[in-house]
Amino acid sequence: MTSAESGETLAGLGEFAVIGRLTARRRQPAEVVVGPGDDAALLTAADGRVVVSTDMLVEGRHFRLDWSTPHDVGRKAIAQNAADIEAMGARAYAFVVGFGAPSDTAAADAQRLSDGMWSEATKFGAGIVGGDLVAAPQWVISVTVLGDLGGRPPVLLSGAQPGDTVAVVGDLGWSGAGYSLWRGGIHEFDELRRRHLVPRVHYGQGAAAAAAGATAMTDVSDGLVADLGHIAEASGVAFDLSMMALDADVATLTPAAAMVGGDARDWVLGGGEDHVLVGTFGGALPTGWRAIGTVLSGAPRVTVDGAPWHGAGGWESFGQ
Repeated sequence: MTSAESGETLAGLGEFAVIGRLTARRRQPAEVVVGPGDDAALLTAADGRVVVSTDMLVEGRHFRLDWSTPHDVGRKAIAQNAADIEAMGARAYAFVVGFGAPSDTAAADAQRLSDGMWSEATKFGAGIVGGDLVAAPQWVISVTVLGDLGGRPPVLLSGAQPGDTVAVVGDLGWSGAGYSLWRGGIHEFDELRRRHLVPRVHYGQGAAAAAAGATAMTDVSDGLVADLGHIAEASGVAFDLSMMALDADVATLTPAAAMVGGDARDWVLGGGEDHVLVGTFGGALPTGWRAIGTVLSGAPRVTVDGAPWHGAGGWESFGQ
C-alpha cells in the first residue's frame, strides 16, 4: 500500500522517516563524497572554486497547487536555480533543499515533490545532497545550488562592451503567456500553459556561451528588458533590442494573446520565468543562439528599436 492509499501525512510519519523515504535509492554525482544521512554533506570541488546561488518558492506567490502538481513544483524549483548557475557559465552539480509544509500534508505529495526535483536534476547529472524539513503554514521551498566552472572564469553581469551582440537561446514570453492563460481559465495552448509550470532551461548552454567568449550573461527570470537592465547597470552600457529579431517570438504567441485580450510583445519583452539565457558576445555566437540586439555606449538603459519600452516592466519580488 502506498502512502497516498494509506493516508499517511508528514506529521504521522515524522521528520526522519519522511527524509529517509525521500533520499532512499538516489544516485549521487561523482562530486558527492558524503550525501544525505549525516550532519552535513561532503563534496569535492575539482575547480577549486564553487558557484553558489539560493532561491525560494512560496505557495500562492510562485506556484499554485491547484495549477501545478507537486512533481511540477519540484522540477521548477530545480530548473530555475540551475539557470542561475548556467548564467555564470557553470554547471550545476549539487542542490540542498529546505521544505516547509503544513503537518497534514500528504507524505505522497512530499514524495512527488522530491521525485520532480530528482527528475530535473538528473537531466544534467546533478544530485540533491541534503536539506531540511519543517512545519509551515503553506508550502515553502528553499533551494541552494552549487556549480562548477570547469576551469573557466565566471561570466558576470559587468562585462558587456559597446559593439557586442545581444543574443538569446530559447523561447521568450512562453511562461508569461501560460500564466495569462491559467489566470483566464483558458484550457487551450497546452504547451504554453505547461511552460509556465515548468520552465525549459537549455542545460549546458551556459558553459557553451562561456567557451564562446560571452562577455556578460543572465537568465530571463524577471523579464527580458528588466534582466538586460541589470546587465546595463552593472556594465555601464546601453542595449538596443530589435523588434524584427523578436518577430518570430511575437508571432508564436499572438494567437494566445488574442484569446486573452493581451499583447504578445508584453510577454516577450516583459514576461518573466522563462529562465532562458541572454548574453552579450564580442565574436561569433554559439550554436543555437540568435542575435536580438546590440550593446551601445551611453547611460545604462534598454531601448527597443531606439525607443524606451513602455509595456510590461517585468517581475518585482515585492510587487503586487
